[in-house]
This record gives sequence, structure tokens and C-alpha cells, in this order.
Amino acid sequence: MQCTSFPDDLVGLQADWLRTYRTLAARPATAGATPLRRRLIALSCAISTHPYWSRPARAAGGPAELRRAAGARARAWARAA
Repeated sequence: MQCTSFPDDLVGLQADWLRTYRTLAARPATAGATPLRRRLIALSCAISTHPYWSRPARAAGGPAELRRAAGARARAWARAA
């Protein structure tokens, strides 16, 4: 695995996306999911248009590495709590 350095705000957006997705997945099909789906769309847009992706000399690391970094951060927060 390559060492990547993502901006904290980008990792935070991805962590929020993962939490929102898990919350949506845990809901029954009959529960209102529209607000969560809209949140996922907004977070996806914010992640994909983040200035990090437009930097020409950014560190190696794509969306998969970002998800790993956000997941690791979320696990660390859960252990600390």
C-alpha cells in the first residue's frame, strides 16, 4: 500500500460518506431514505470536486486509497471512544 497524504477535510468528507451509507444500508426499505440519499449525493459531489483531485503533483492515491484512509480514521475514533 502506498503512503498517501490526503487533506483532513477530504478524509472527513469520505468518513461522513461512509457513515451515511452505513446508516442508509441499515434502514428498512419502508423507512424514509430520501434525506440520506440526498446527503450521499451532496457528499459525493463535494468529494469528487475537491481541489485535491485537480492538483497536478498530488501524492499517489486515488479514491480507493481515500476510502481506506477514511475507514482507518473512523476505526481509530471508535477505539478512542
